[in-house]
Amino acid sequence: MTESGERSQSVNASTSQPADLTSDEAEQVIAAEIDAIAEEVNEAVEGVRSESDLISDLTTDLQRLQAEYSNYRKRVERDRSLAHEIAVASVLTEMLPILDDLDRAASHNELSGGFKAVADQITAITNRIGLIRYGEAPAEFDPNIHDAMLHETSSEVKETTVTAILQPGYRFKERILRPARVTVTDPE
Repeated sequence: MTESGERSQSVNASTSQPADLTSDEAEQVIAAEIDAIAEEVNEAVEGVRSESDLISDLTTDLQRLQAEYSNYRKRVERDRSLAHEIAVASVLTEMLPILDDLDRAASHNELSGGFKAVADQITAITNRIGLIRYGEAPAEFDPNIHDAMLHETSSEVKETTVTAILQPGYRFKERILRPARVTVTDPE
């Protein structure tokens, strides 16, 4: 039989014989029974609270681990992307002398036939990968993307100006692979 069933029998047994107990004794028996029941209820509530606290702690730990894992995944993806970008930029940097040779050959009309087709393919592939050629004259001089090789002065310019491109610059995404080598004209 369960404890509550035993309690109800003992309460029934104690209350079924009112002639044997005085009212003070009956009150004491009832108070003792109420105290016992209250203690059992408190123990059950404490058990539920401790389980609830355990669930809360485990939930907090799980949320923290999920956040750490999410941050780890993002960091690994960012590092992977950066490593890929650095590798591509390194290969493209090695290709710059070849592109310079192709430009010089084109400027001397030496590109023809199969060699021209190969040169066009190399240029198309580097453009598709994201290599951007820059450098036009006249333009405002920017020391972040231009490398001044020669300086001249002129009364025709009002600010430092790129007047000739000696060698084009190249960038890949936000990286300057090579600054444009230029002639700069300063105001007098």
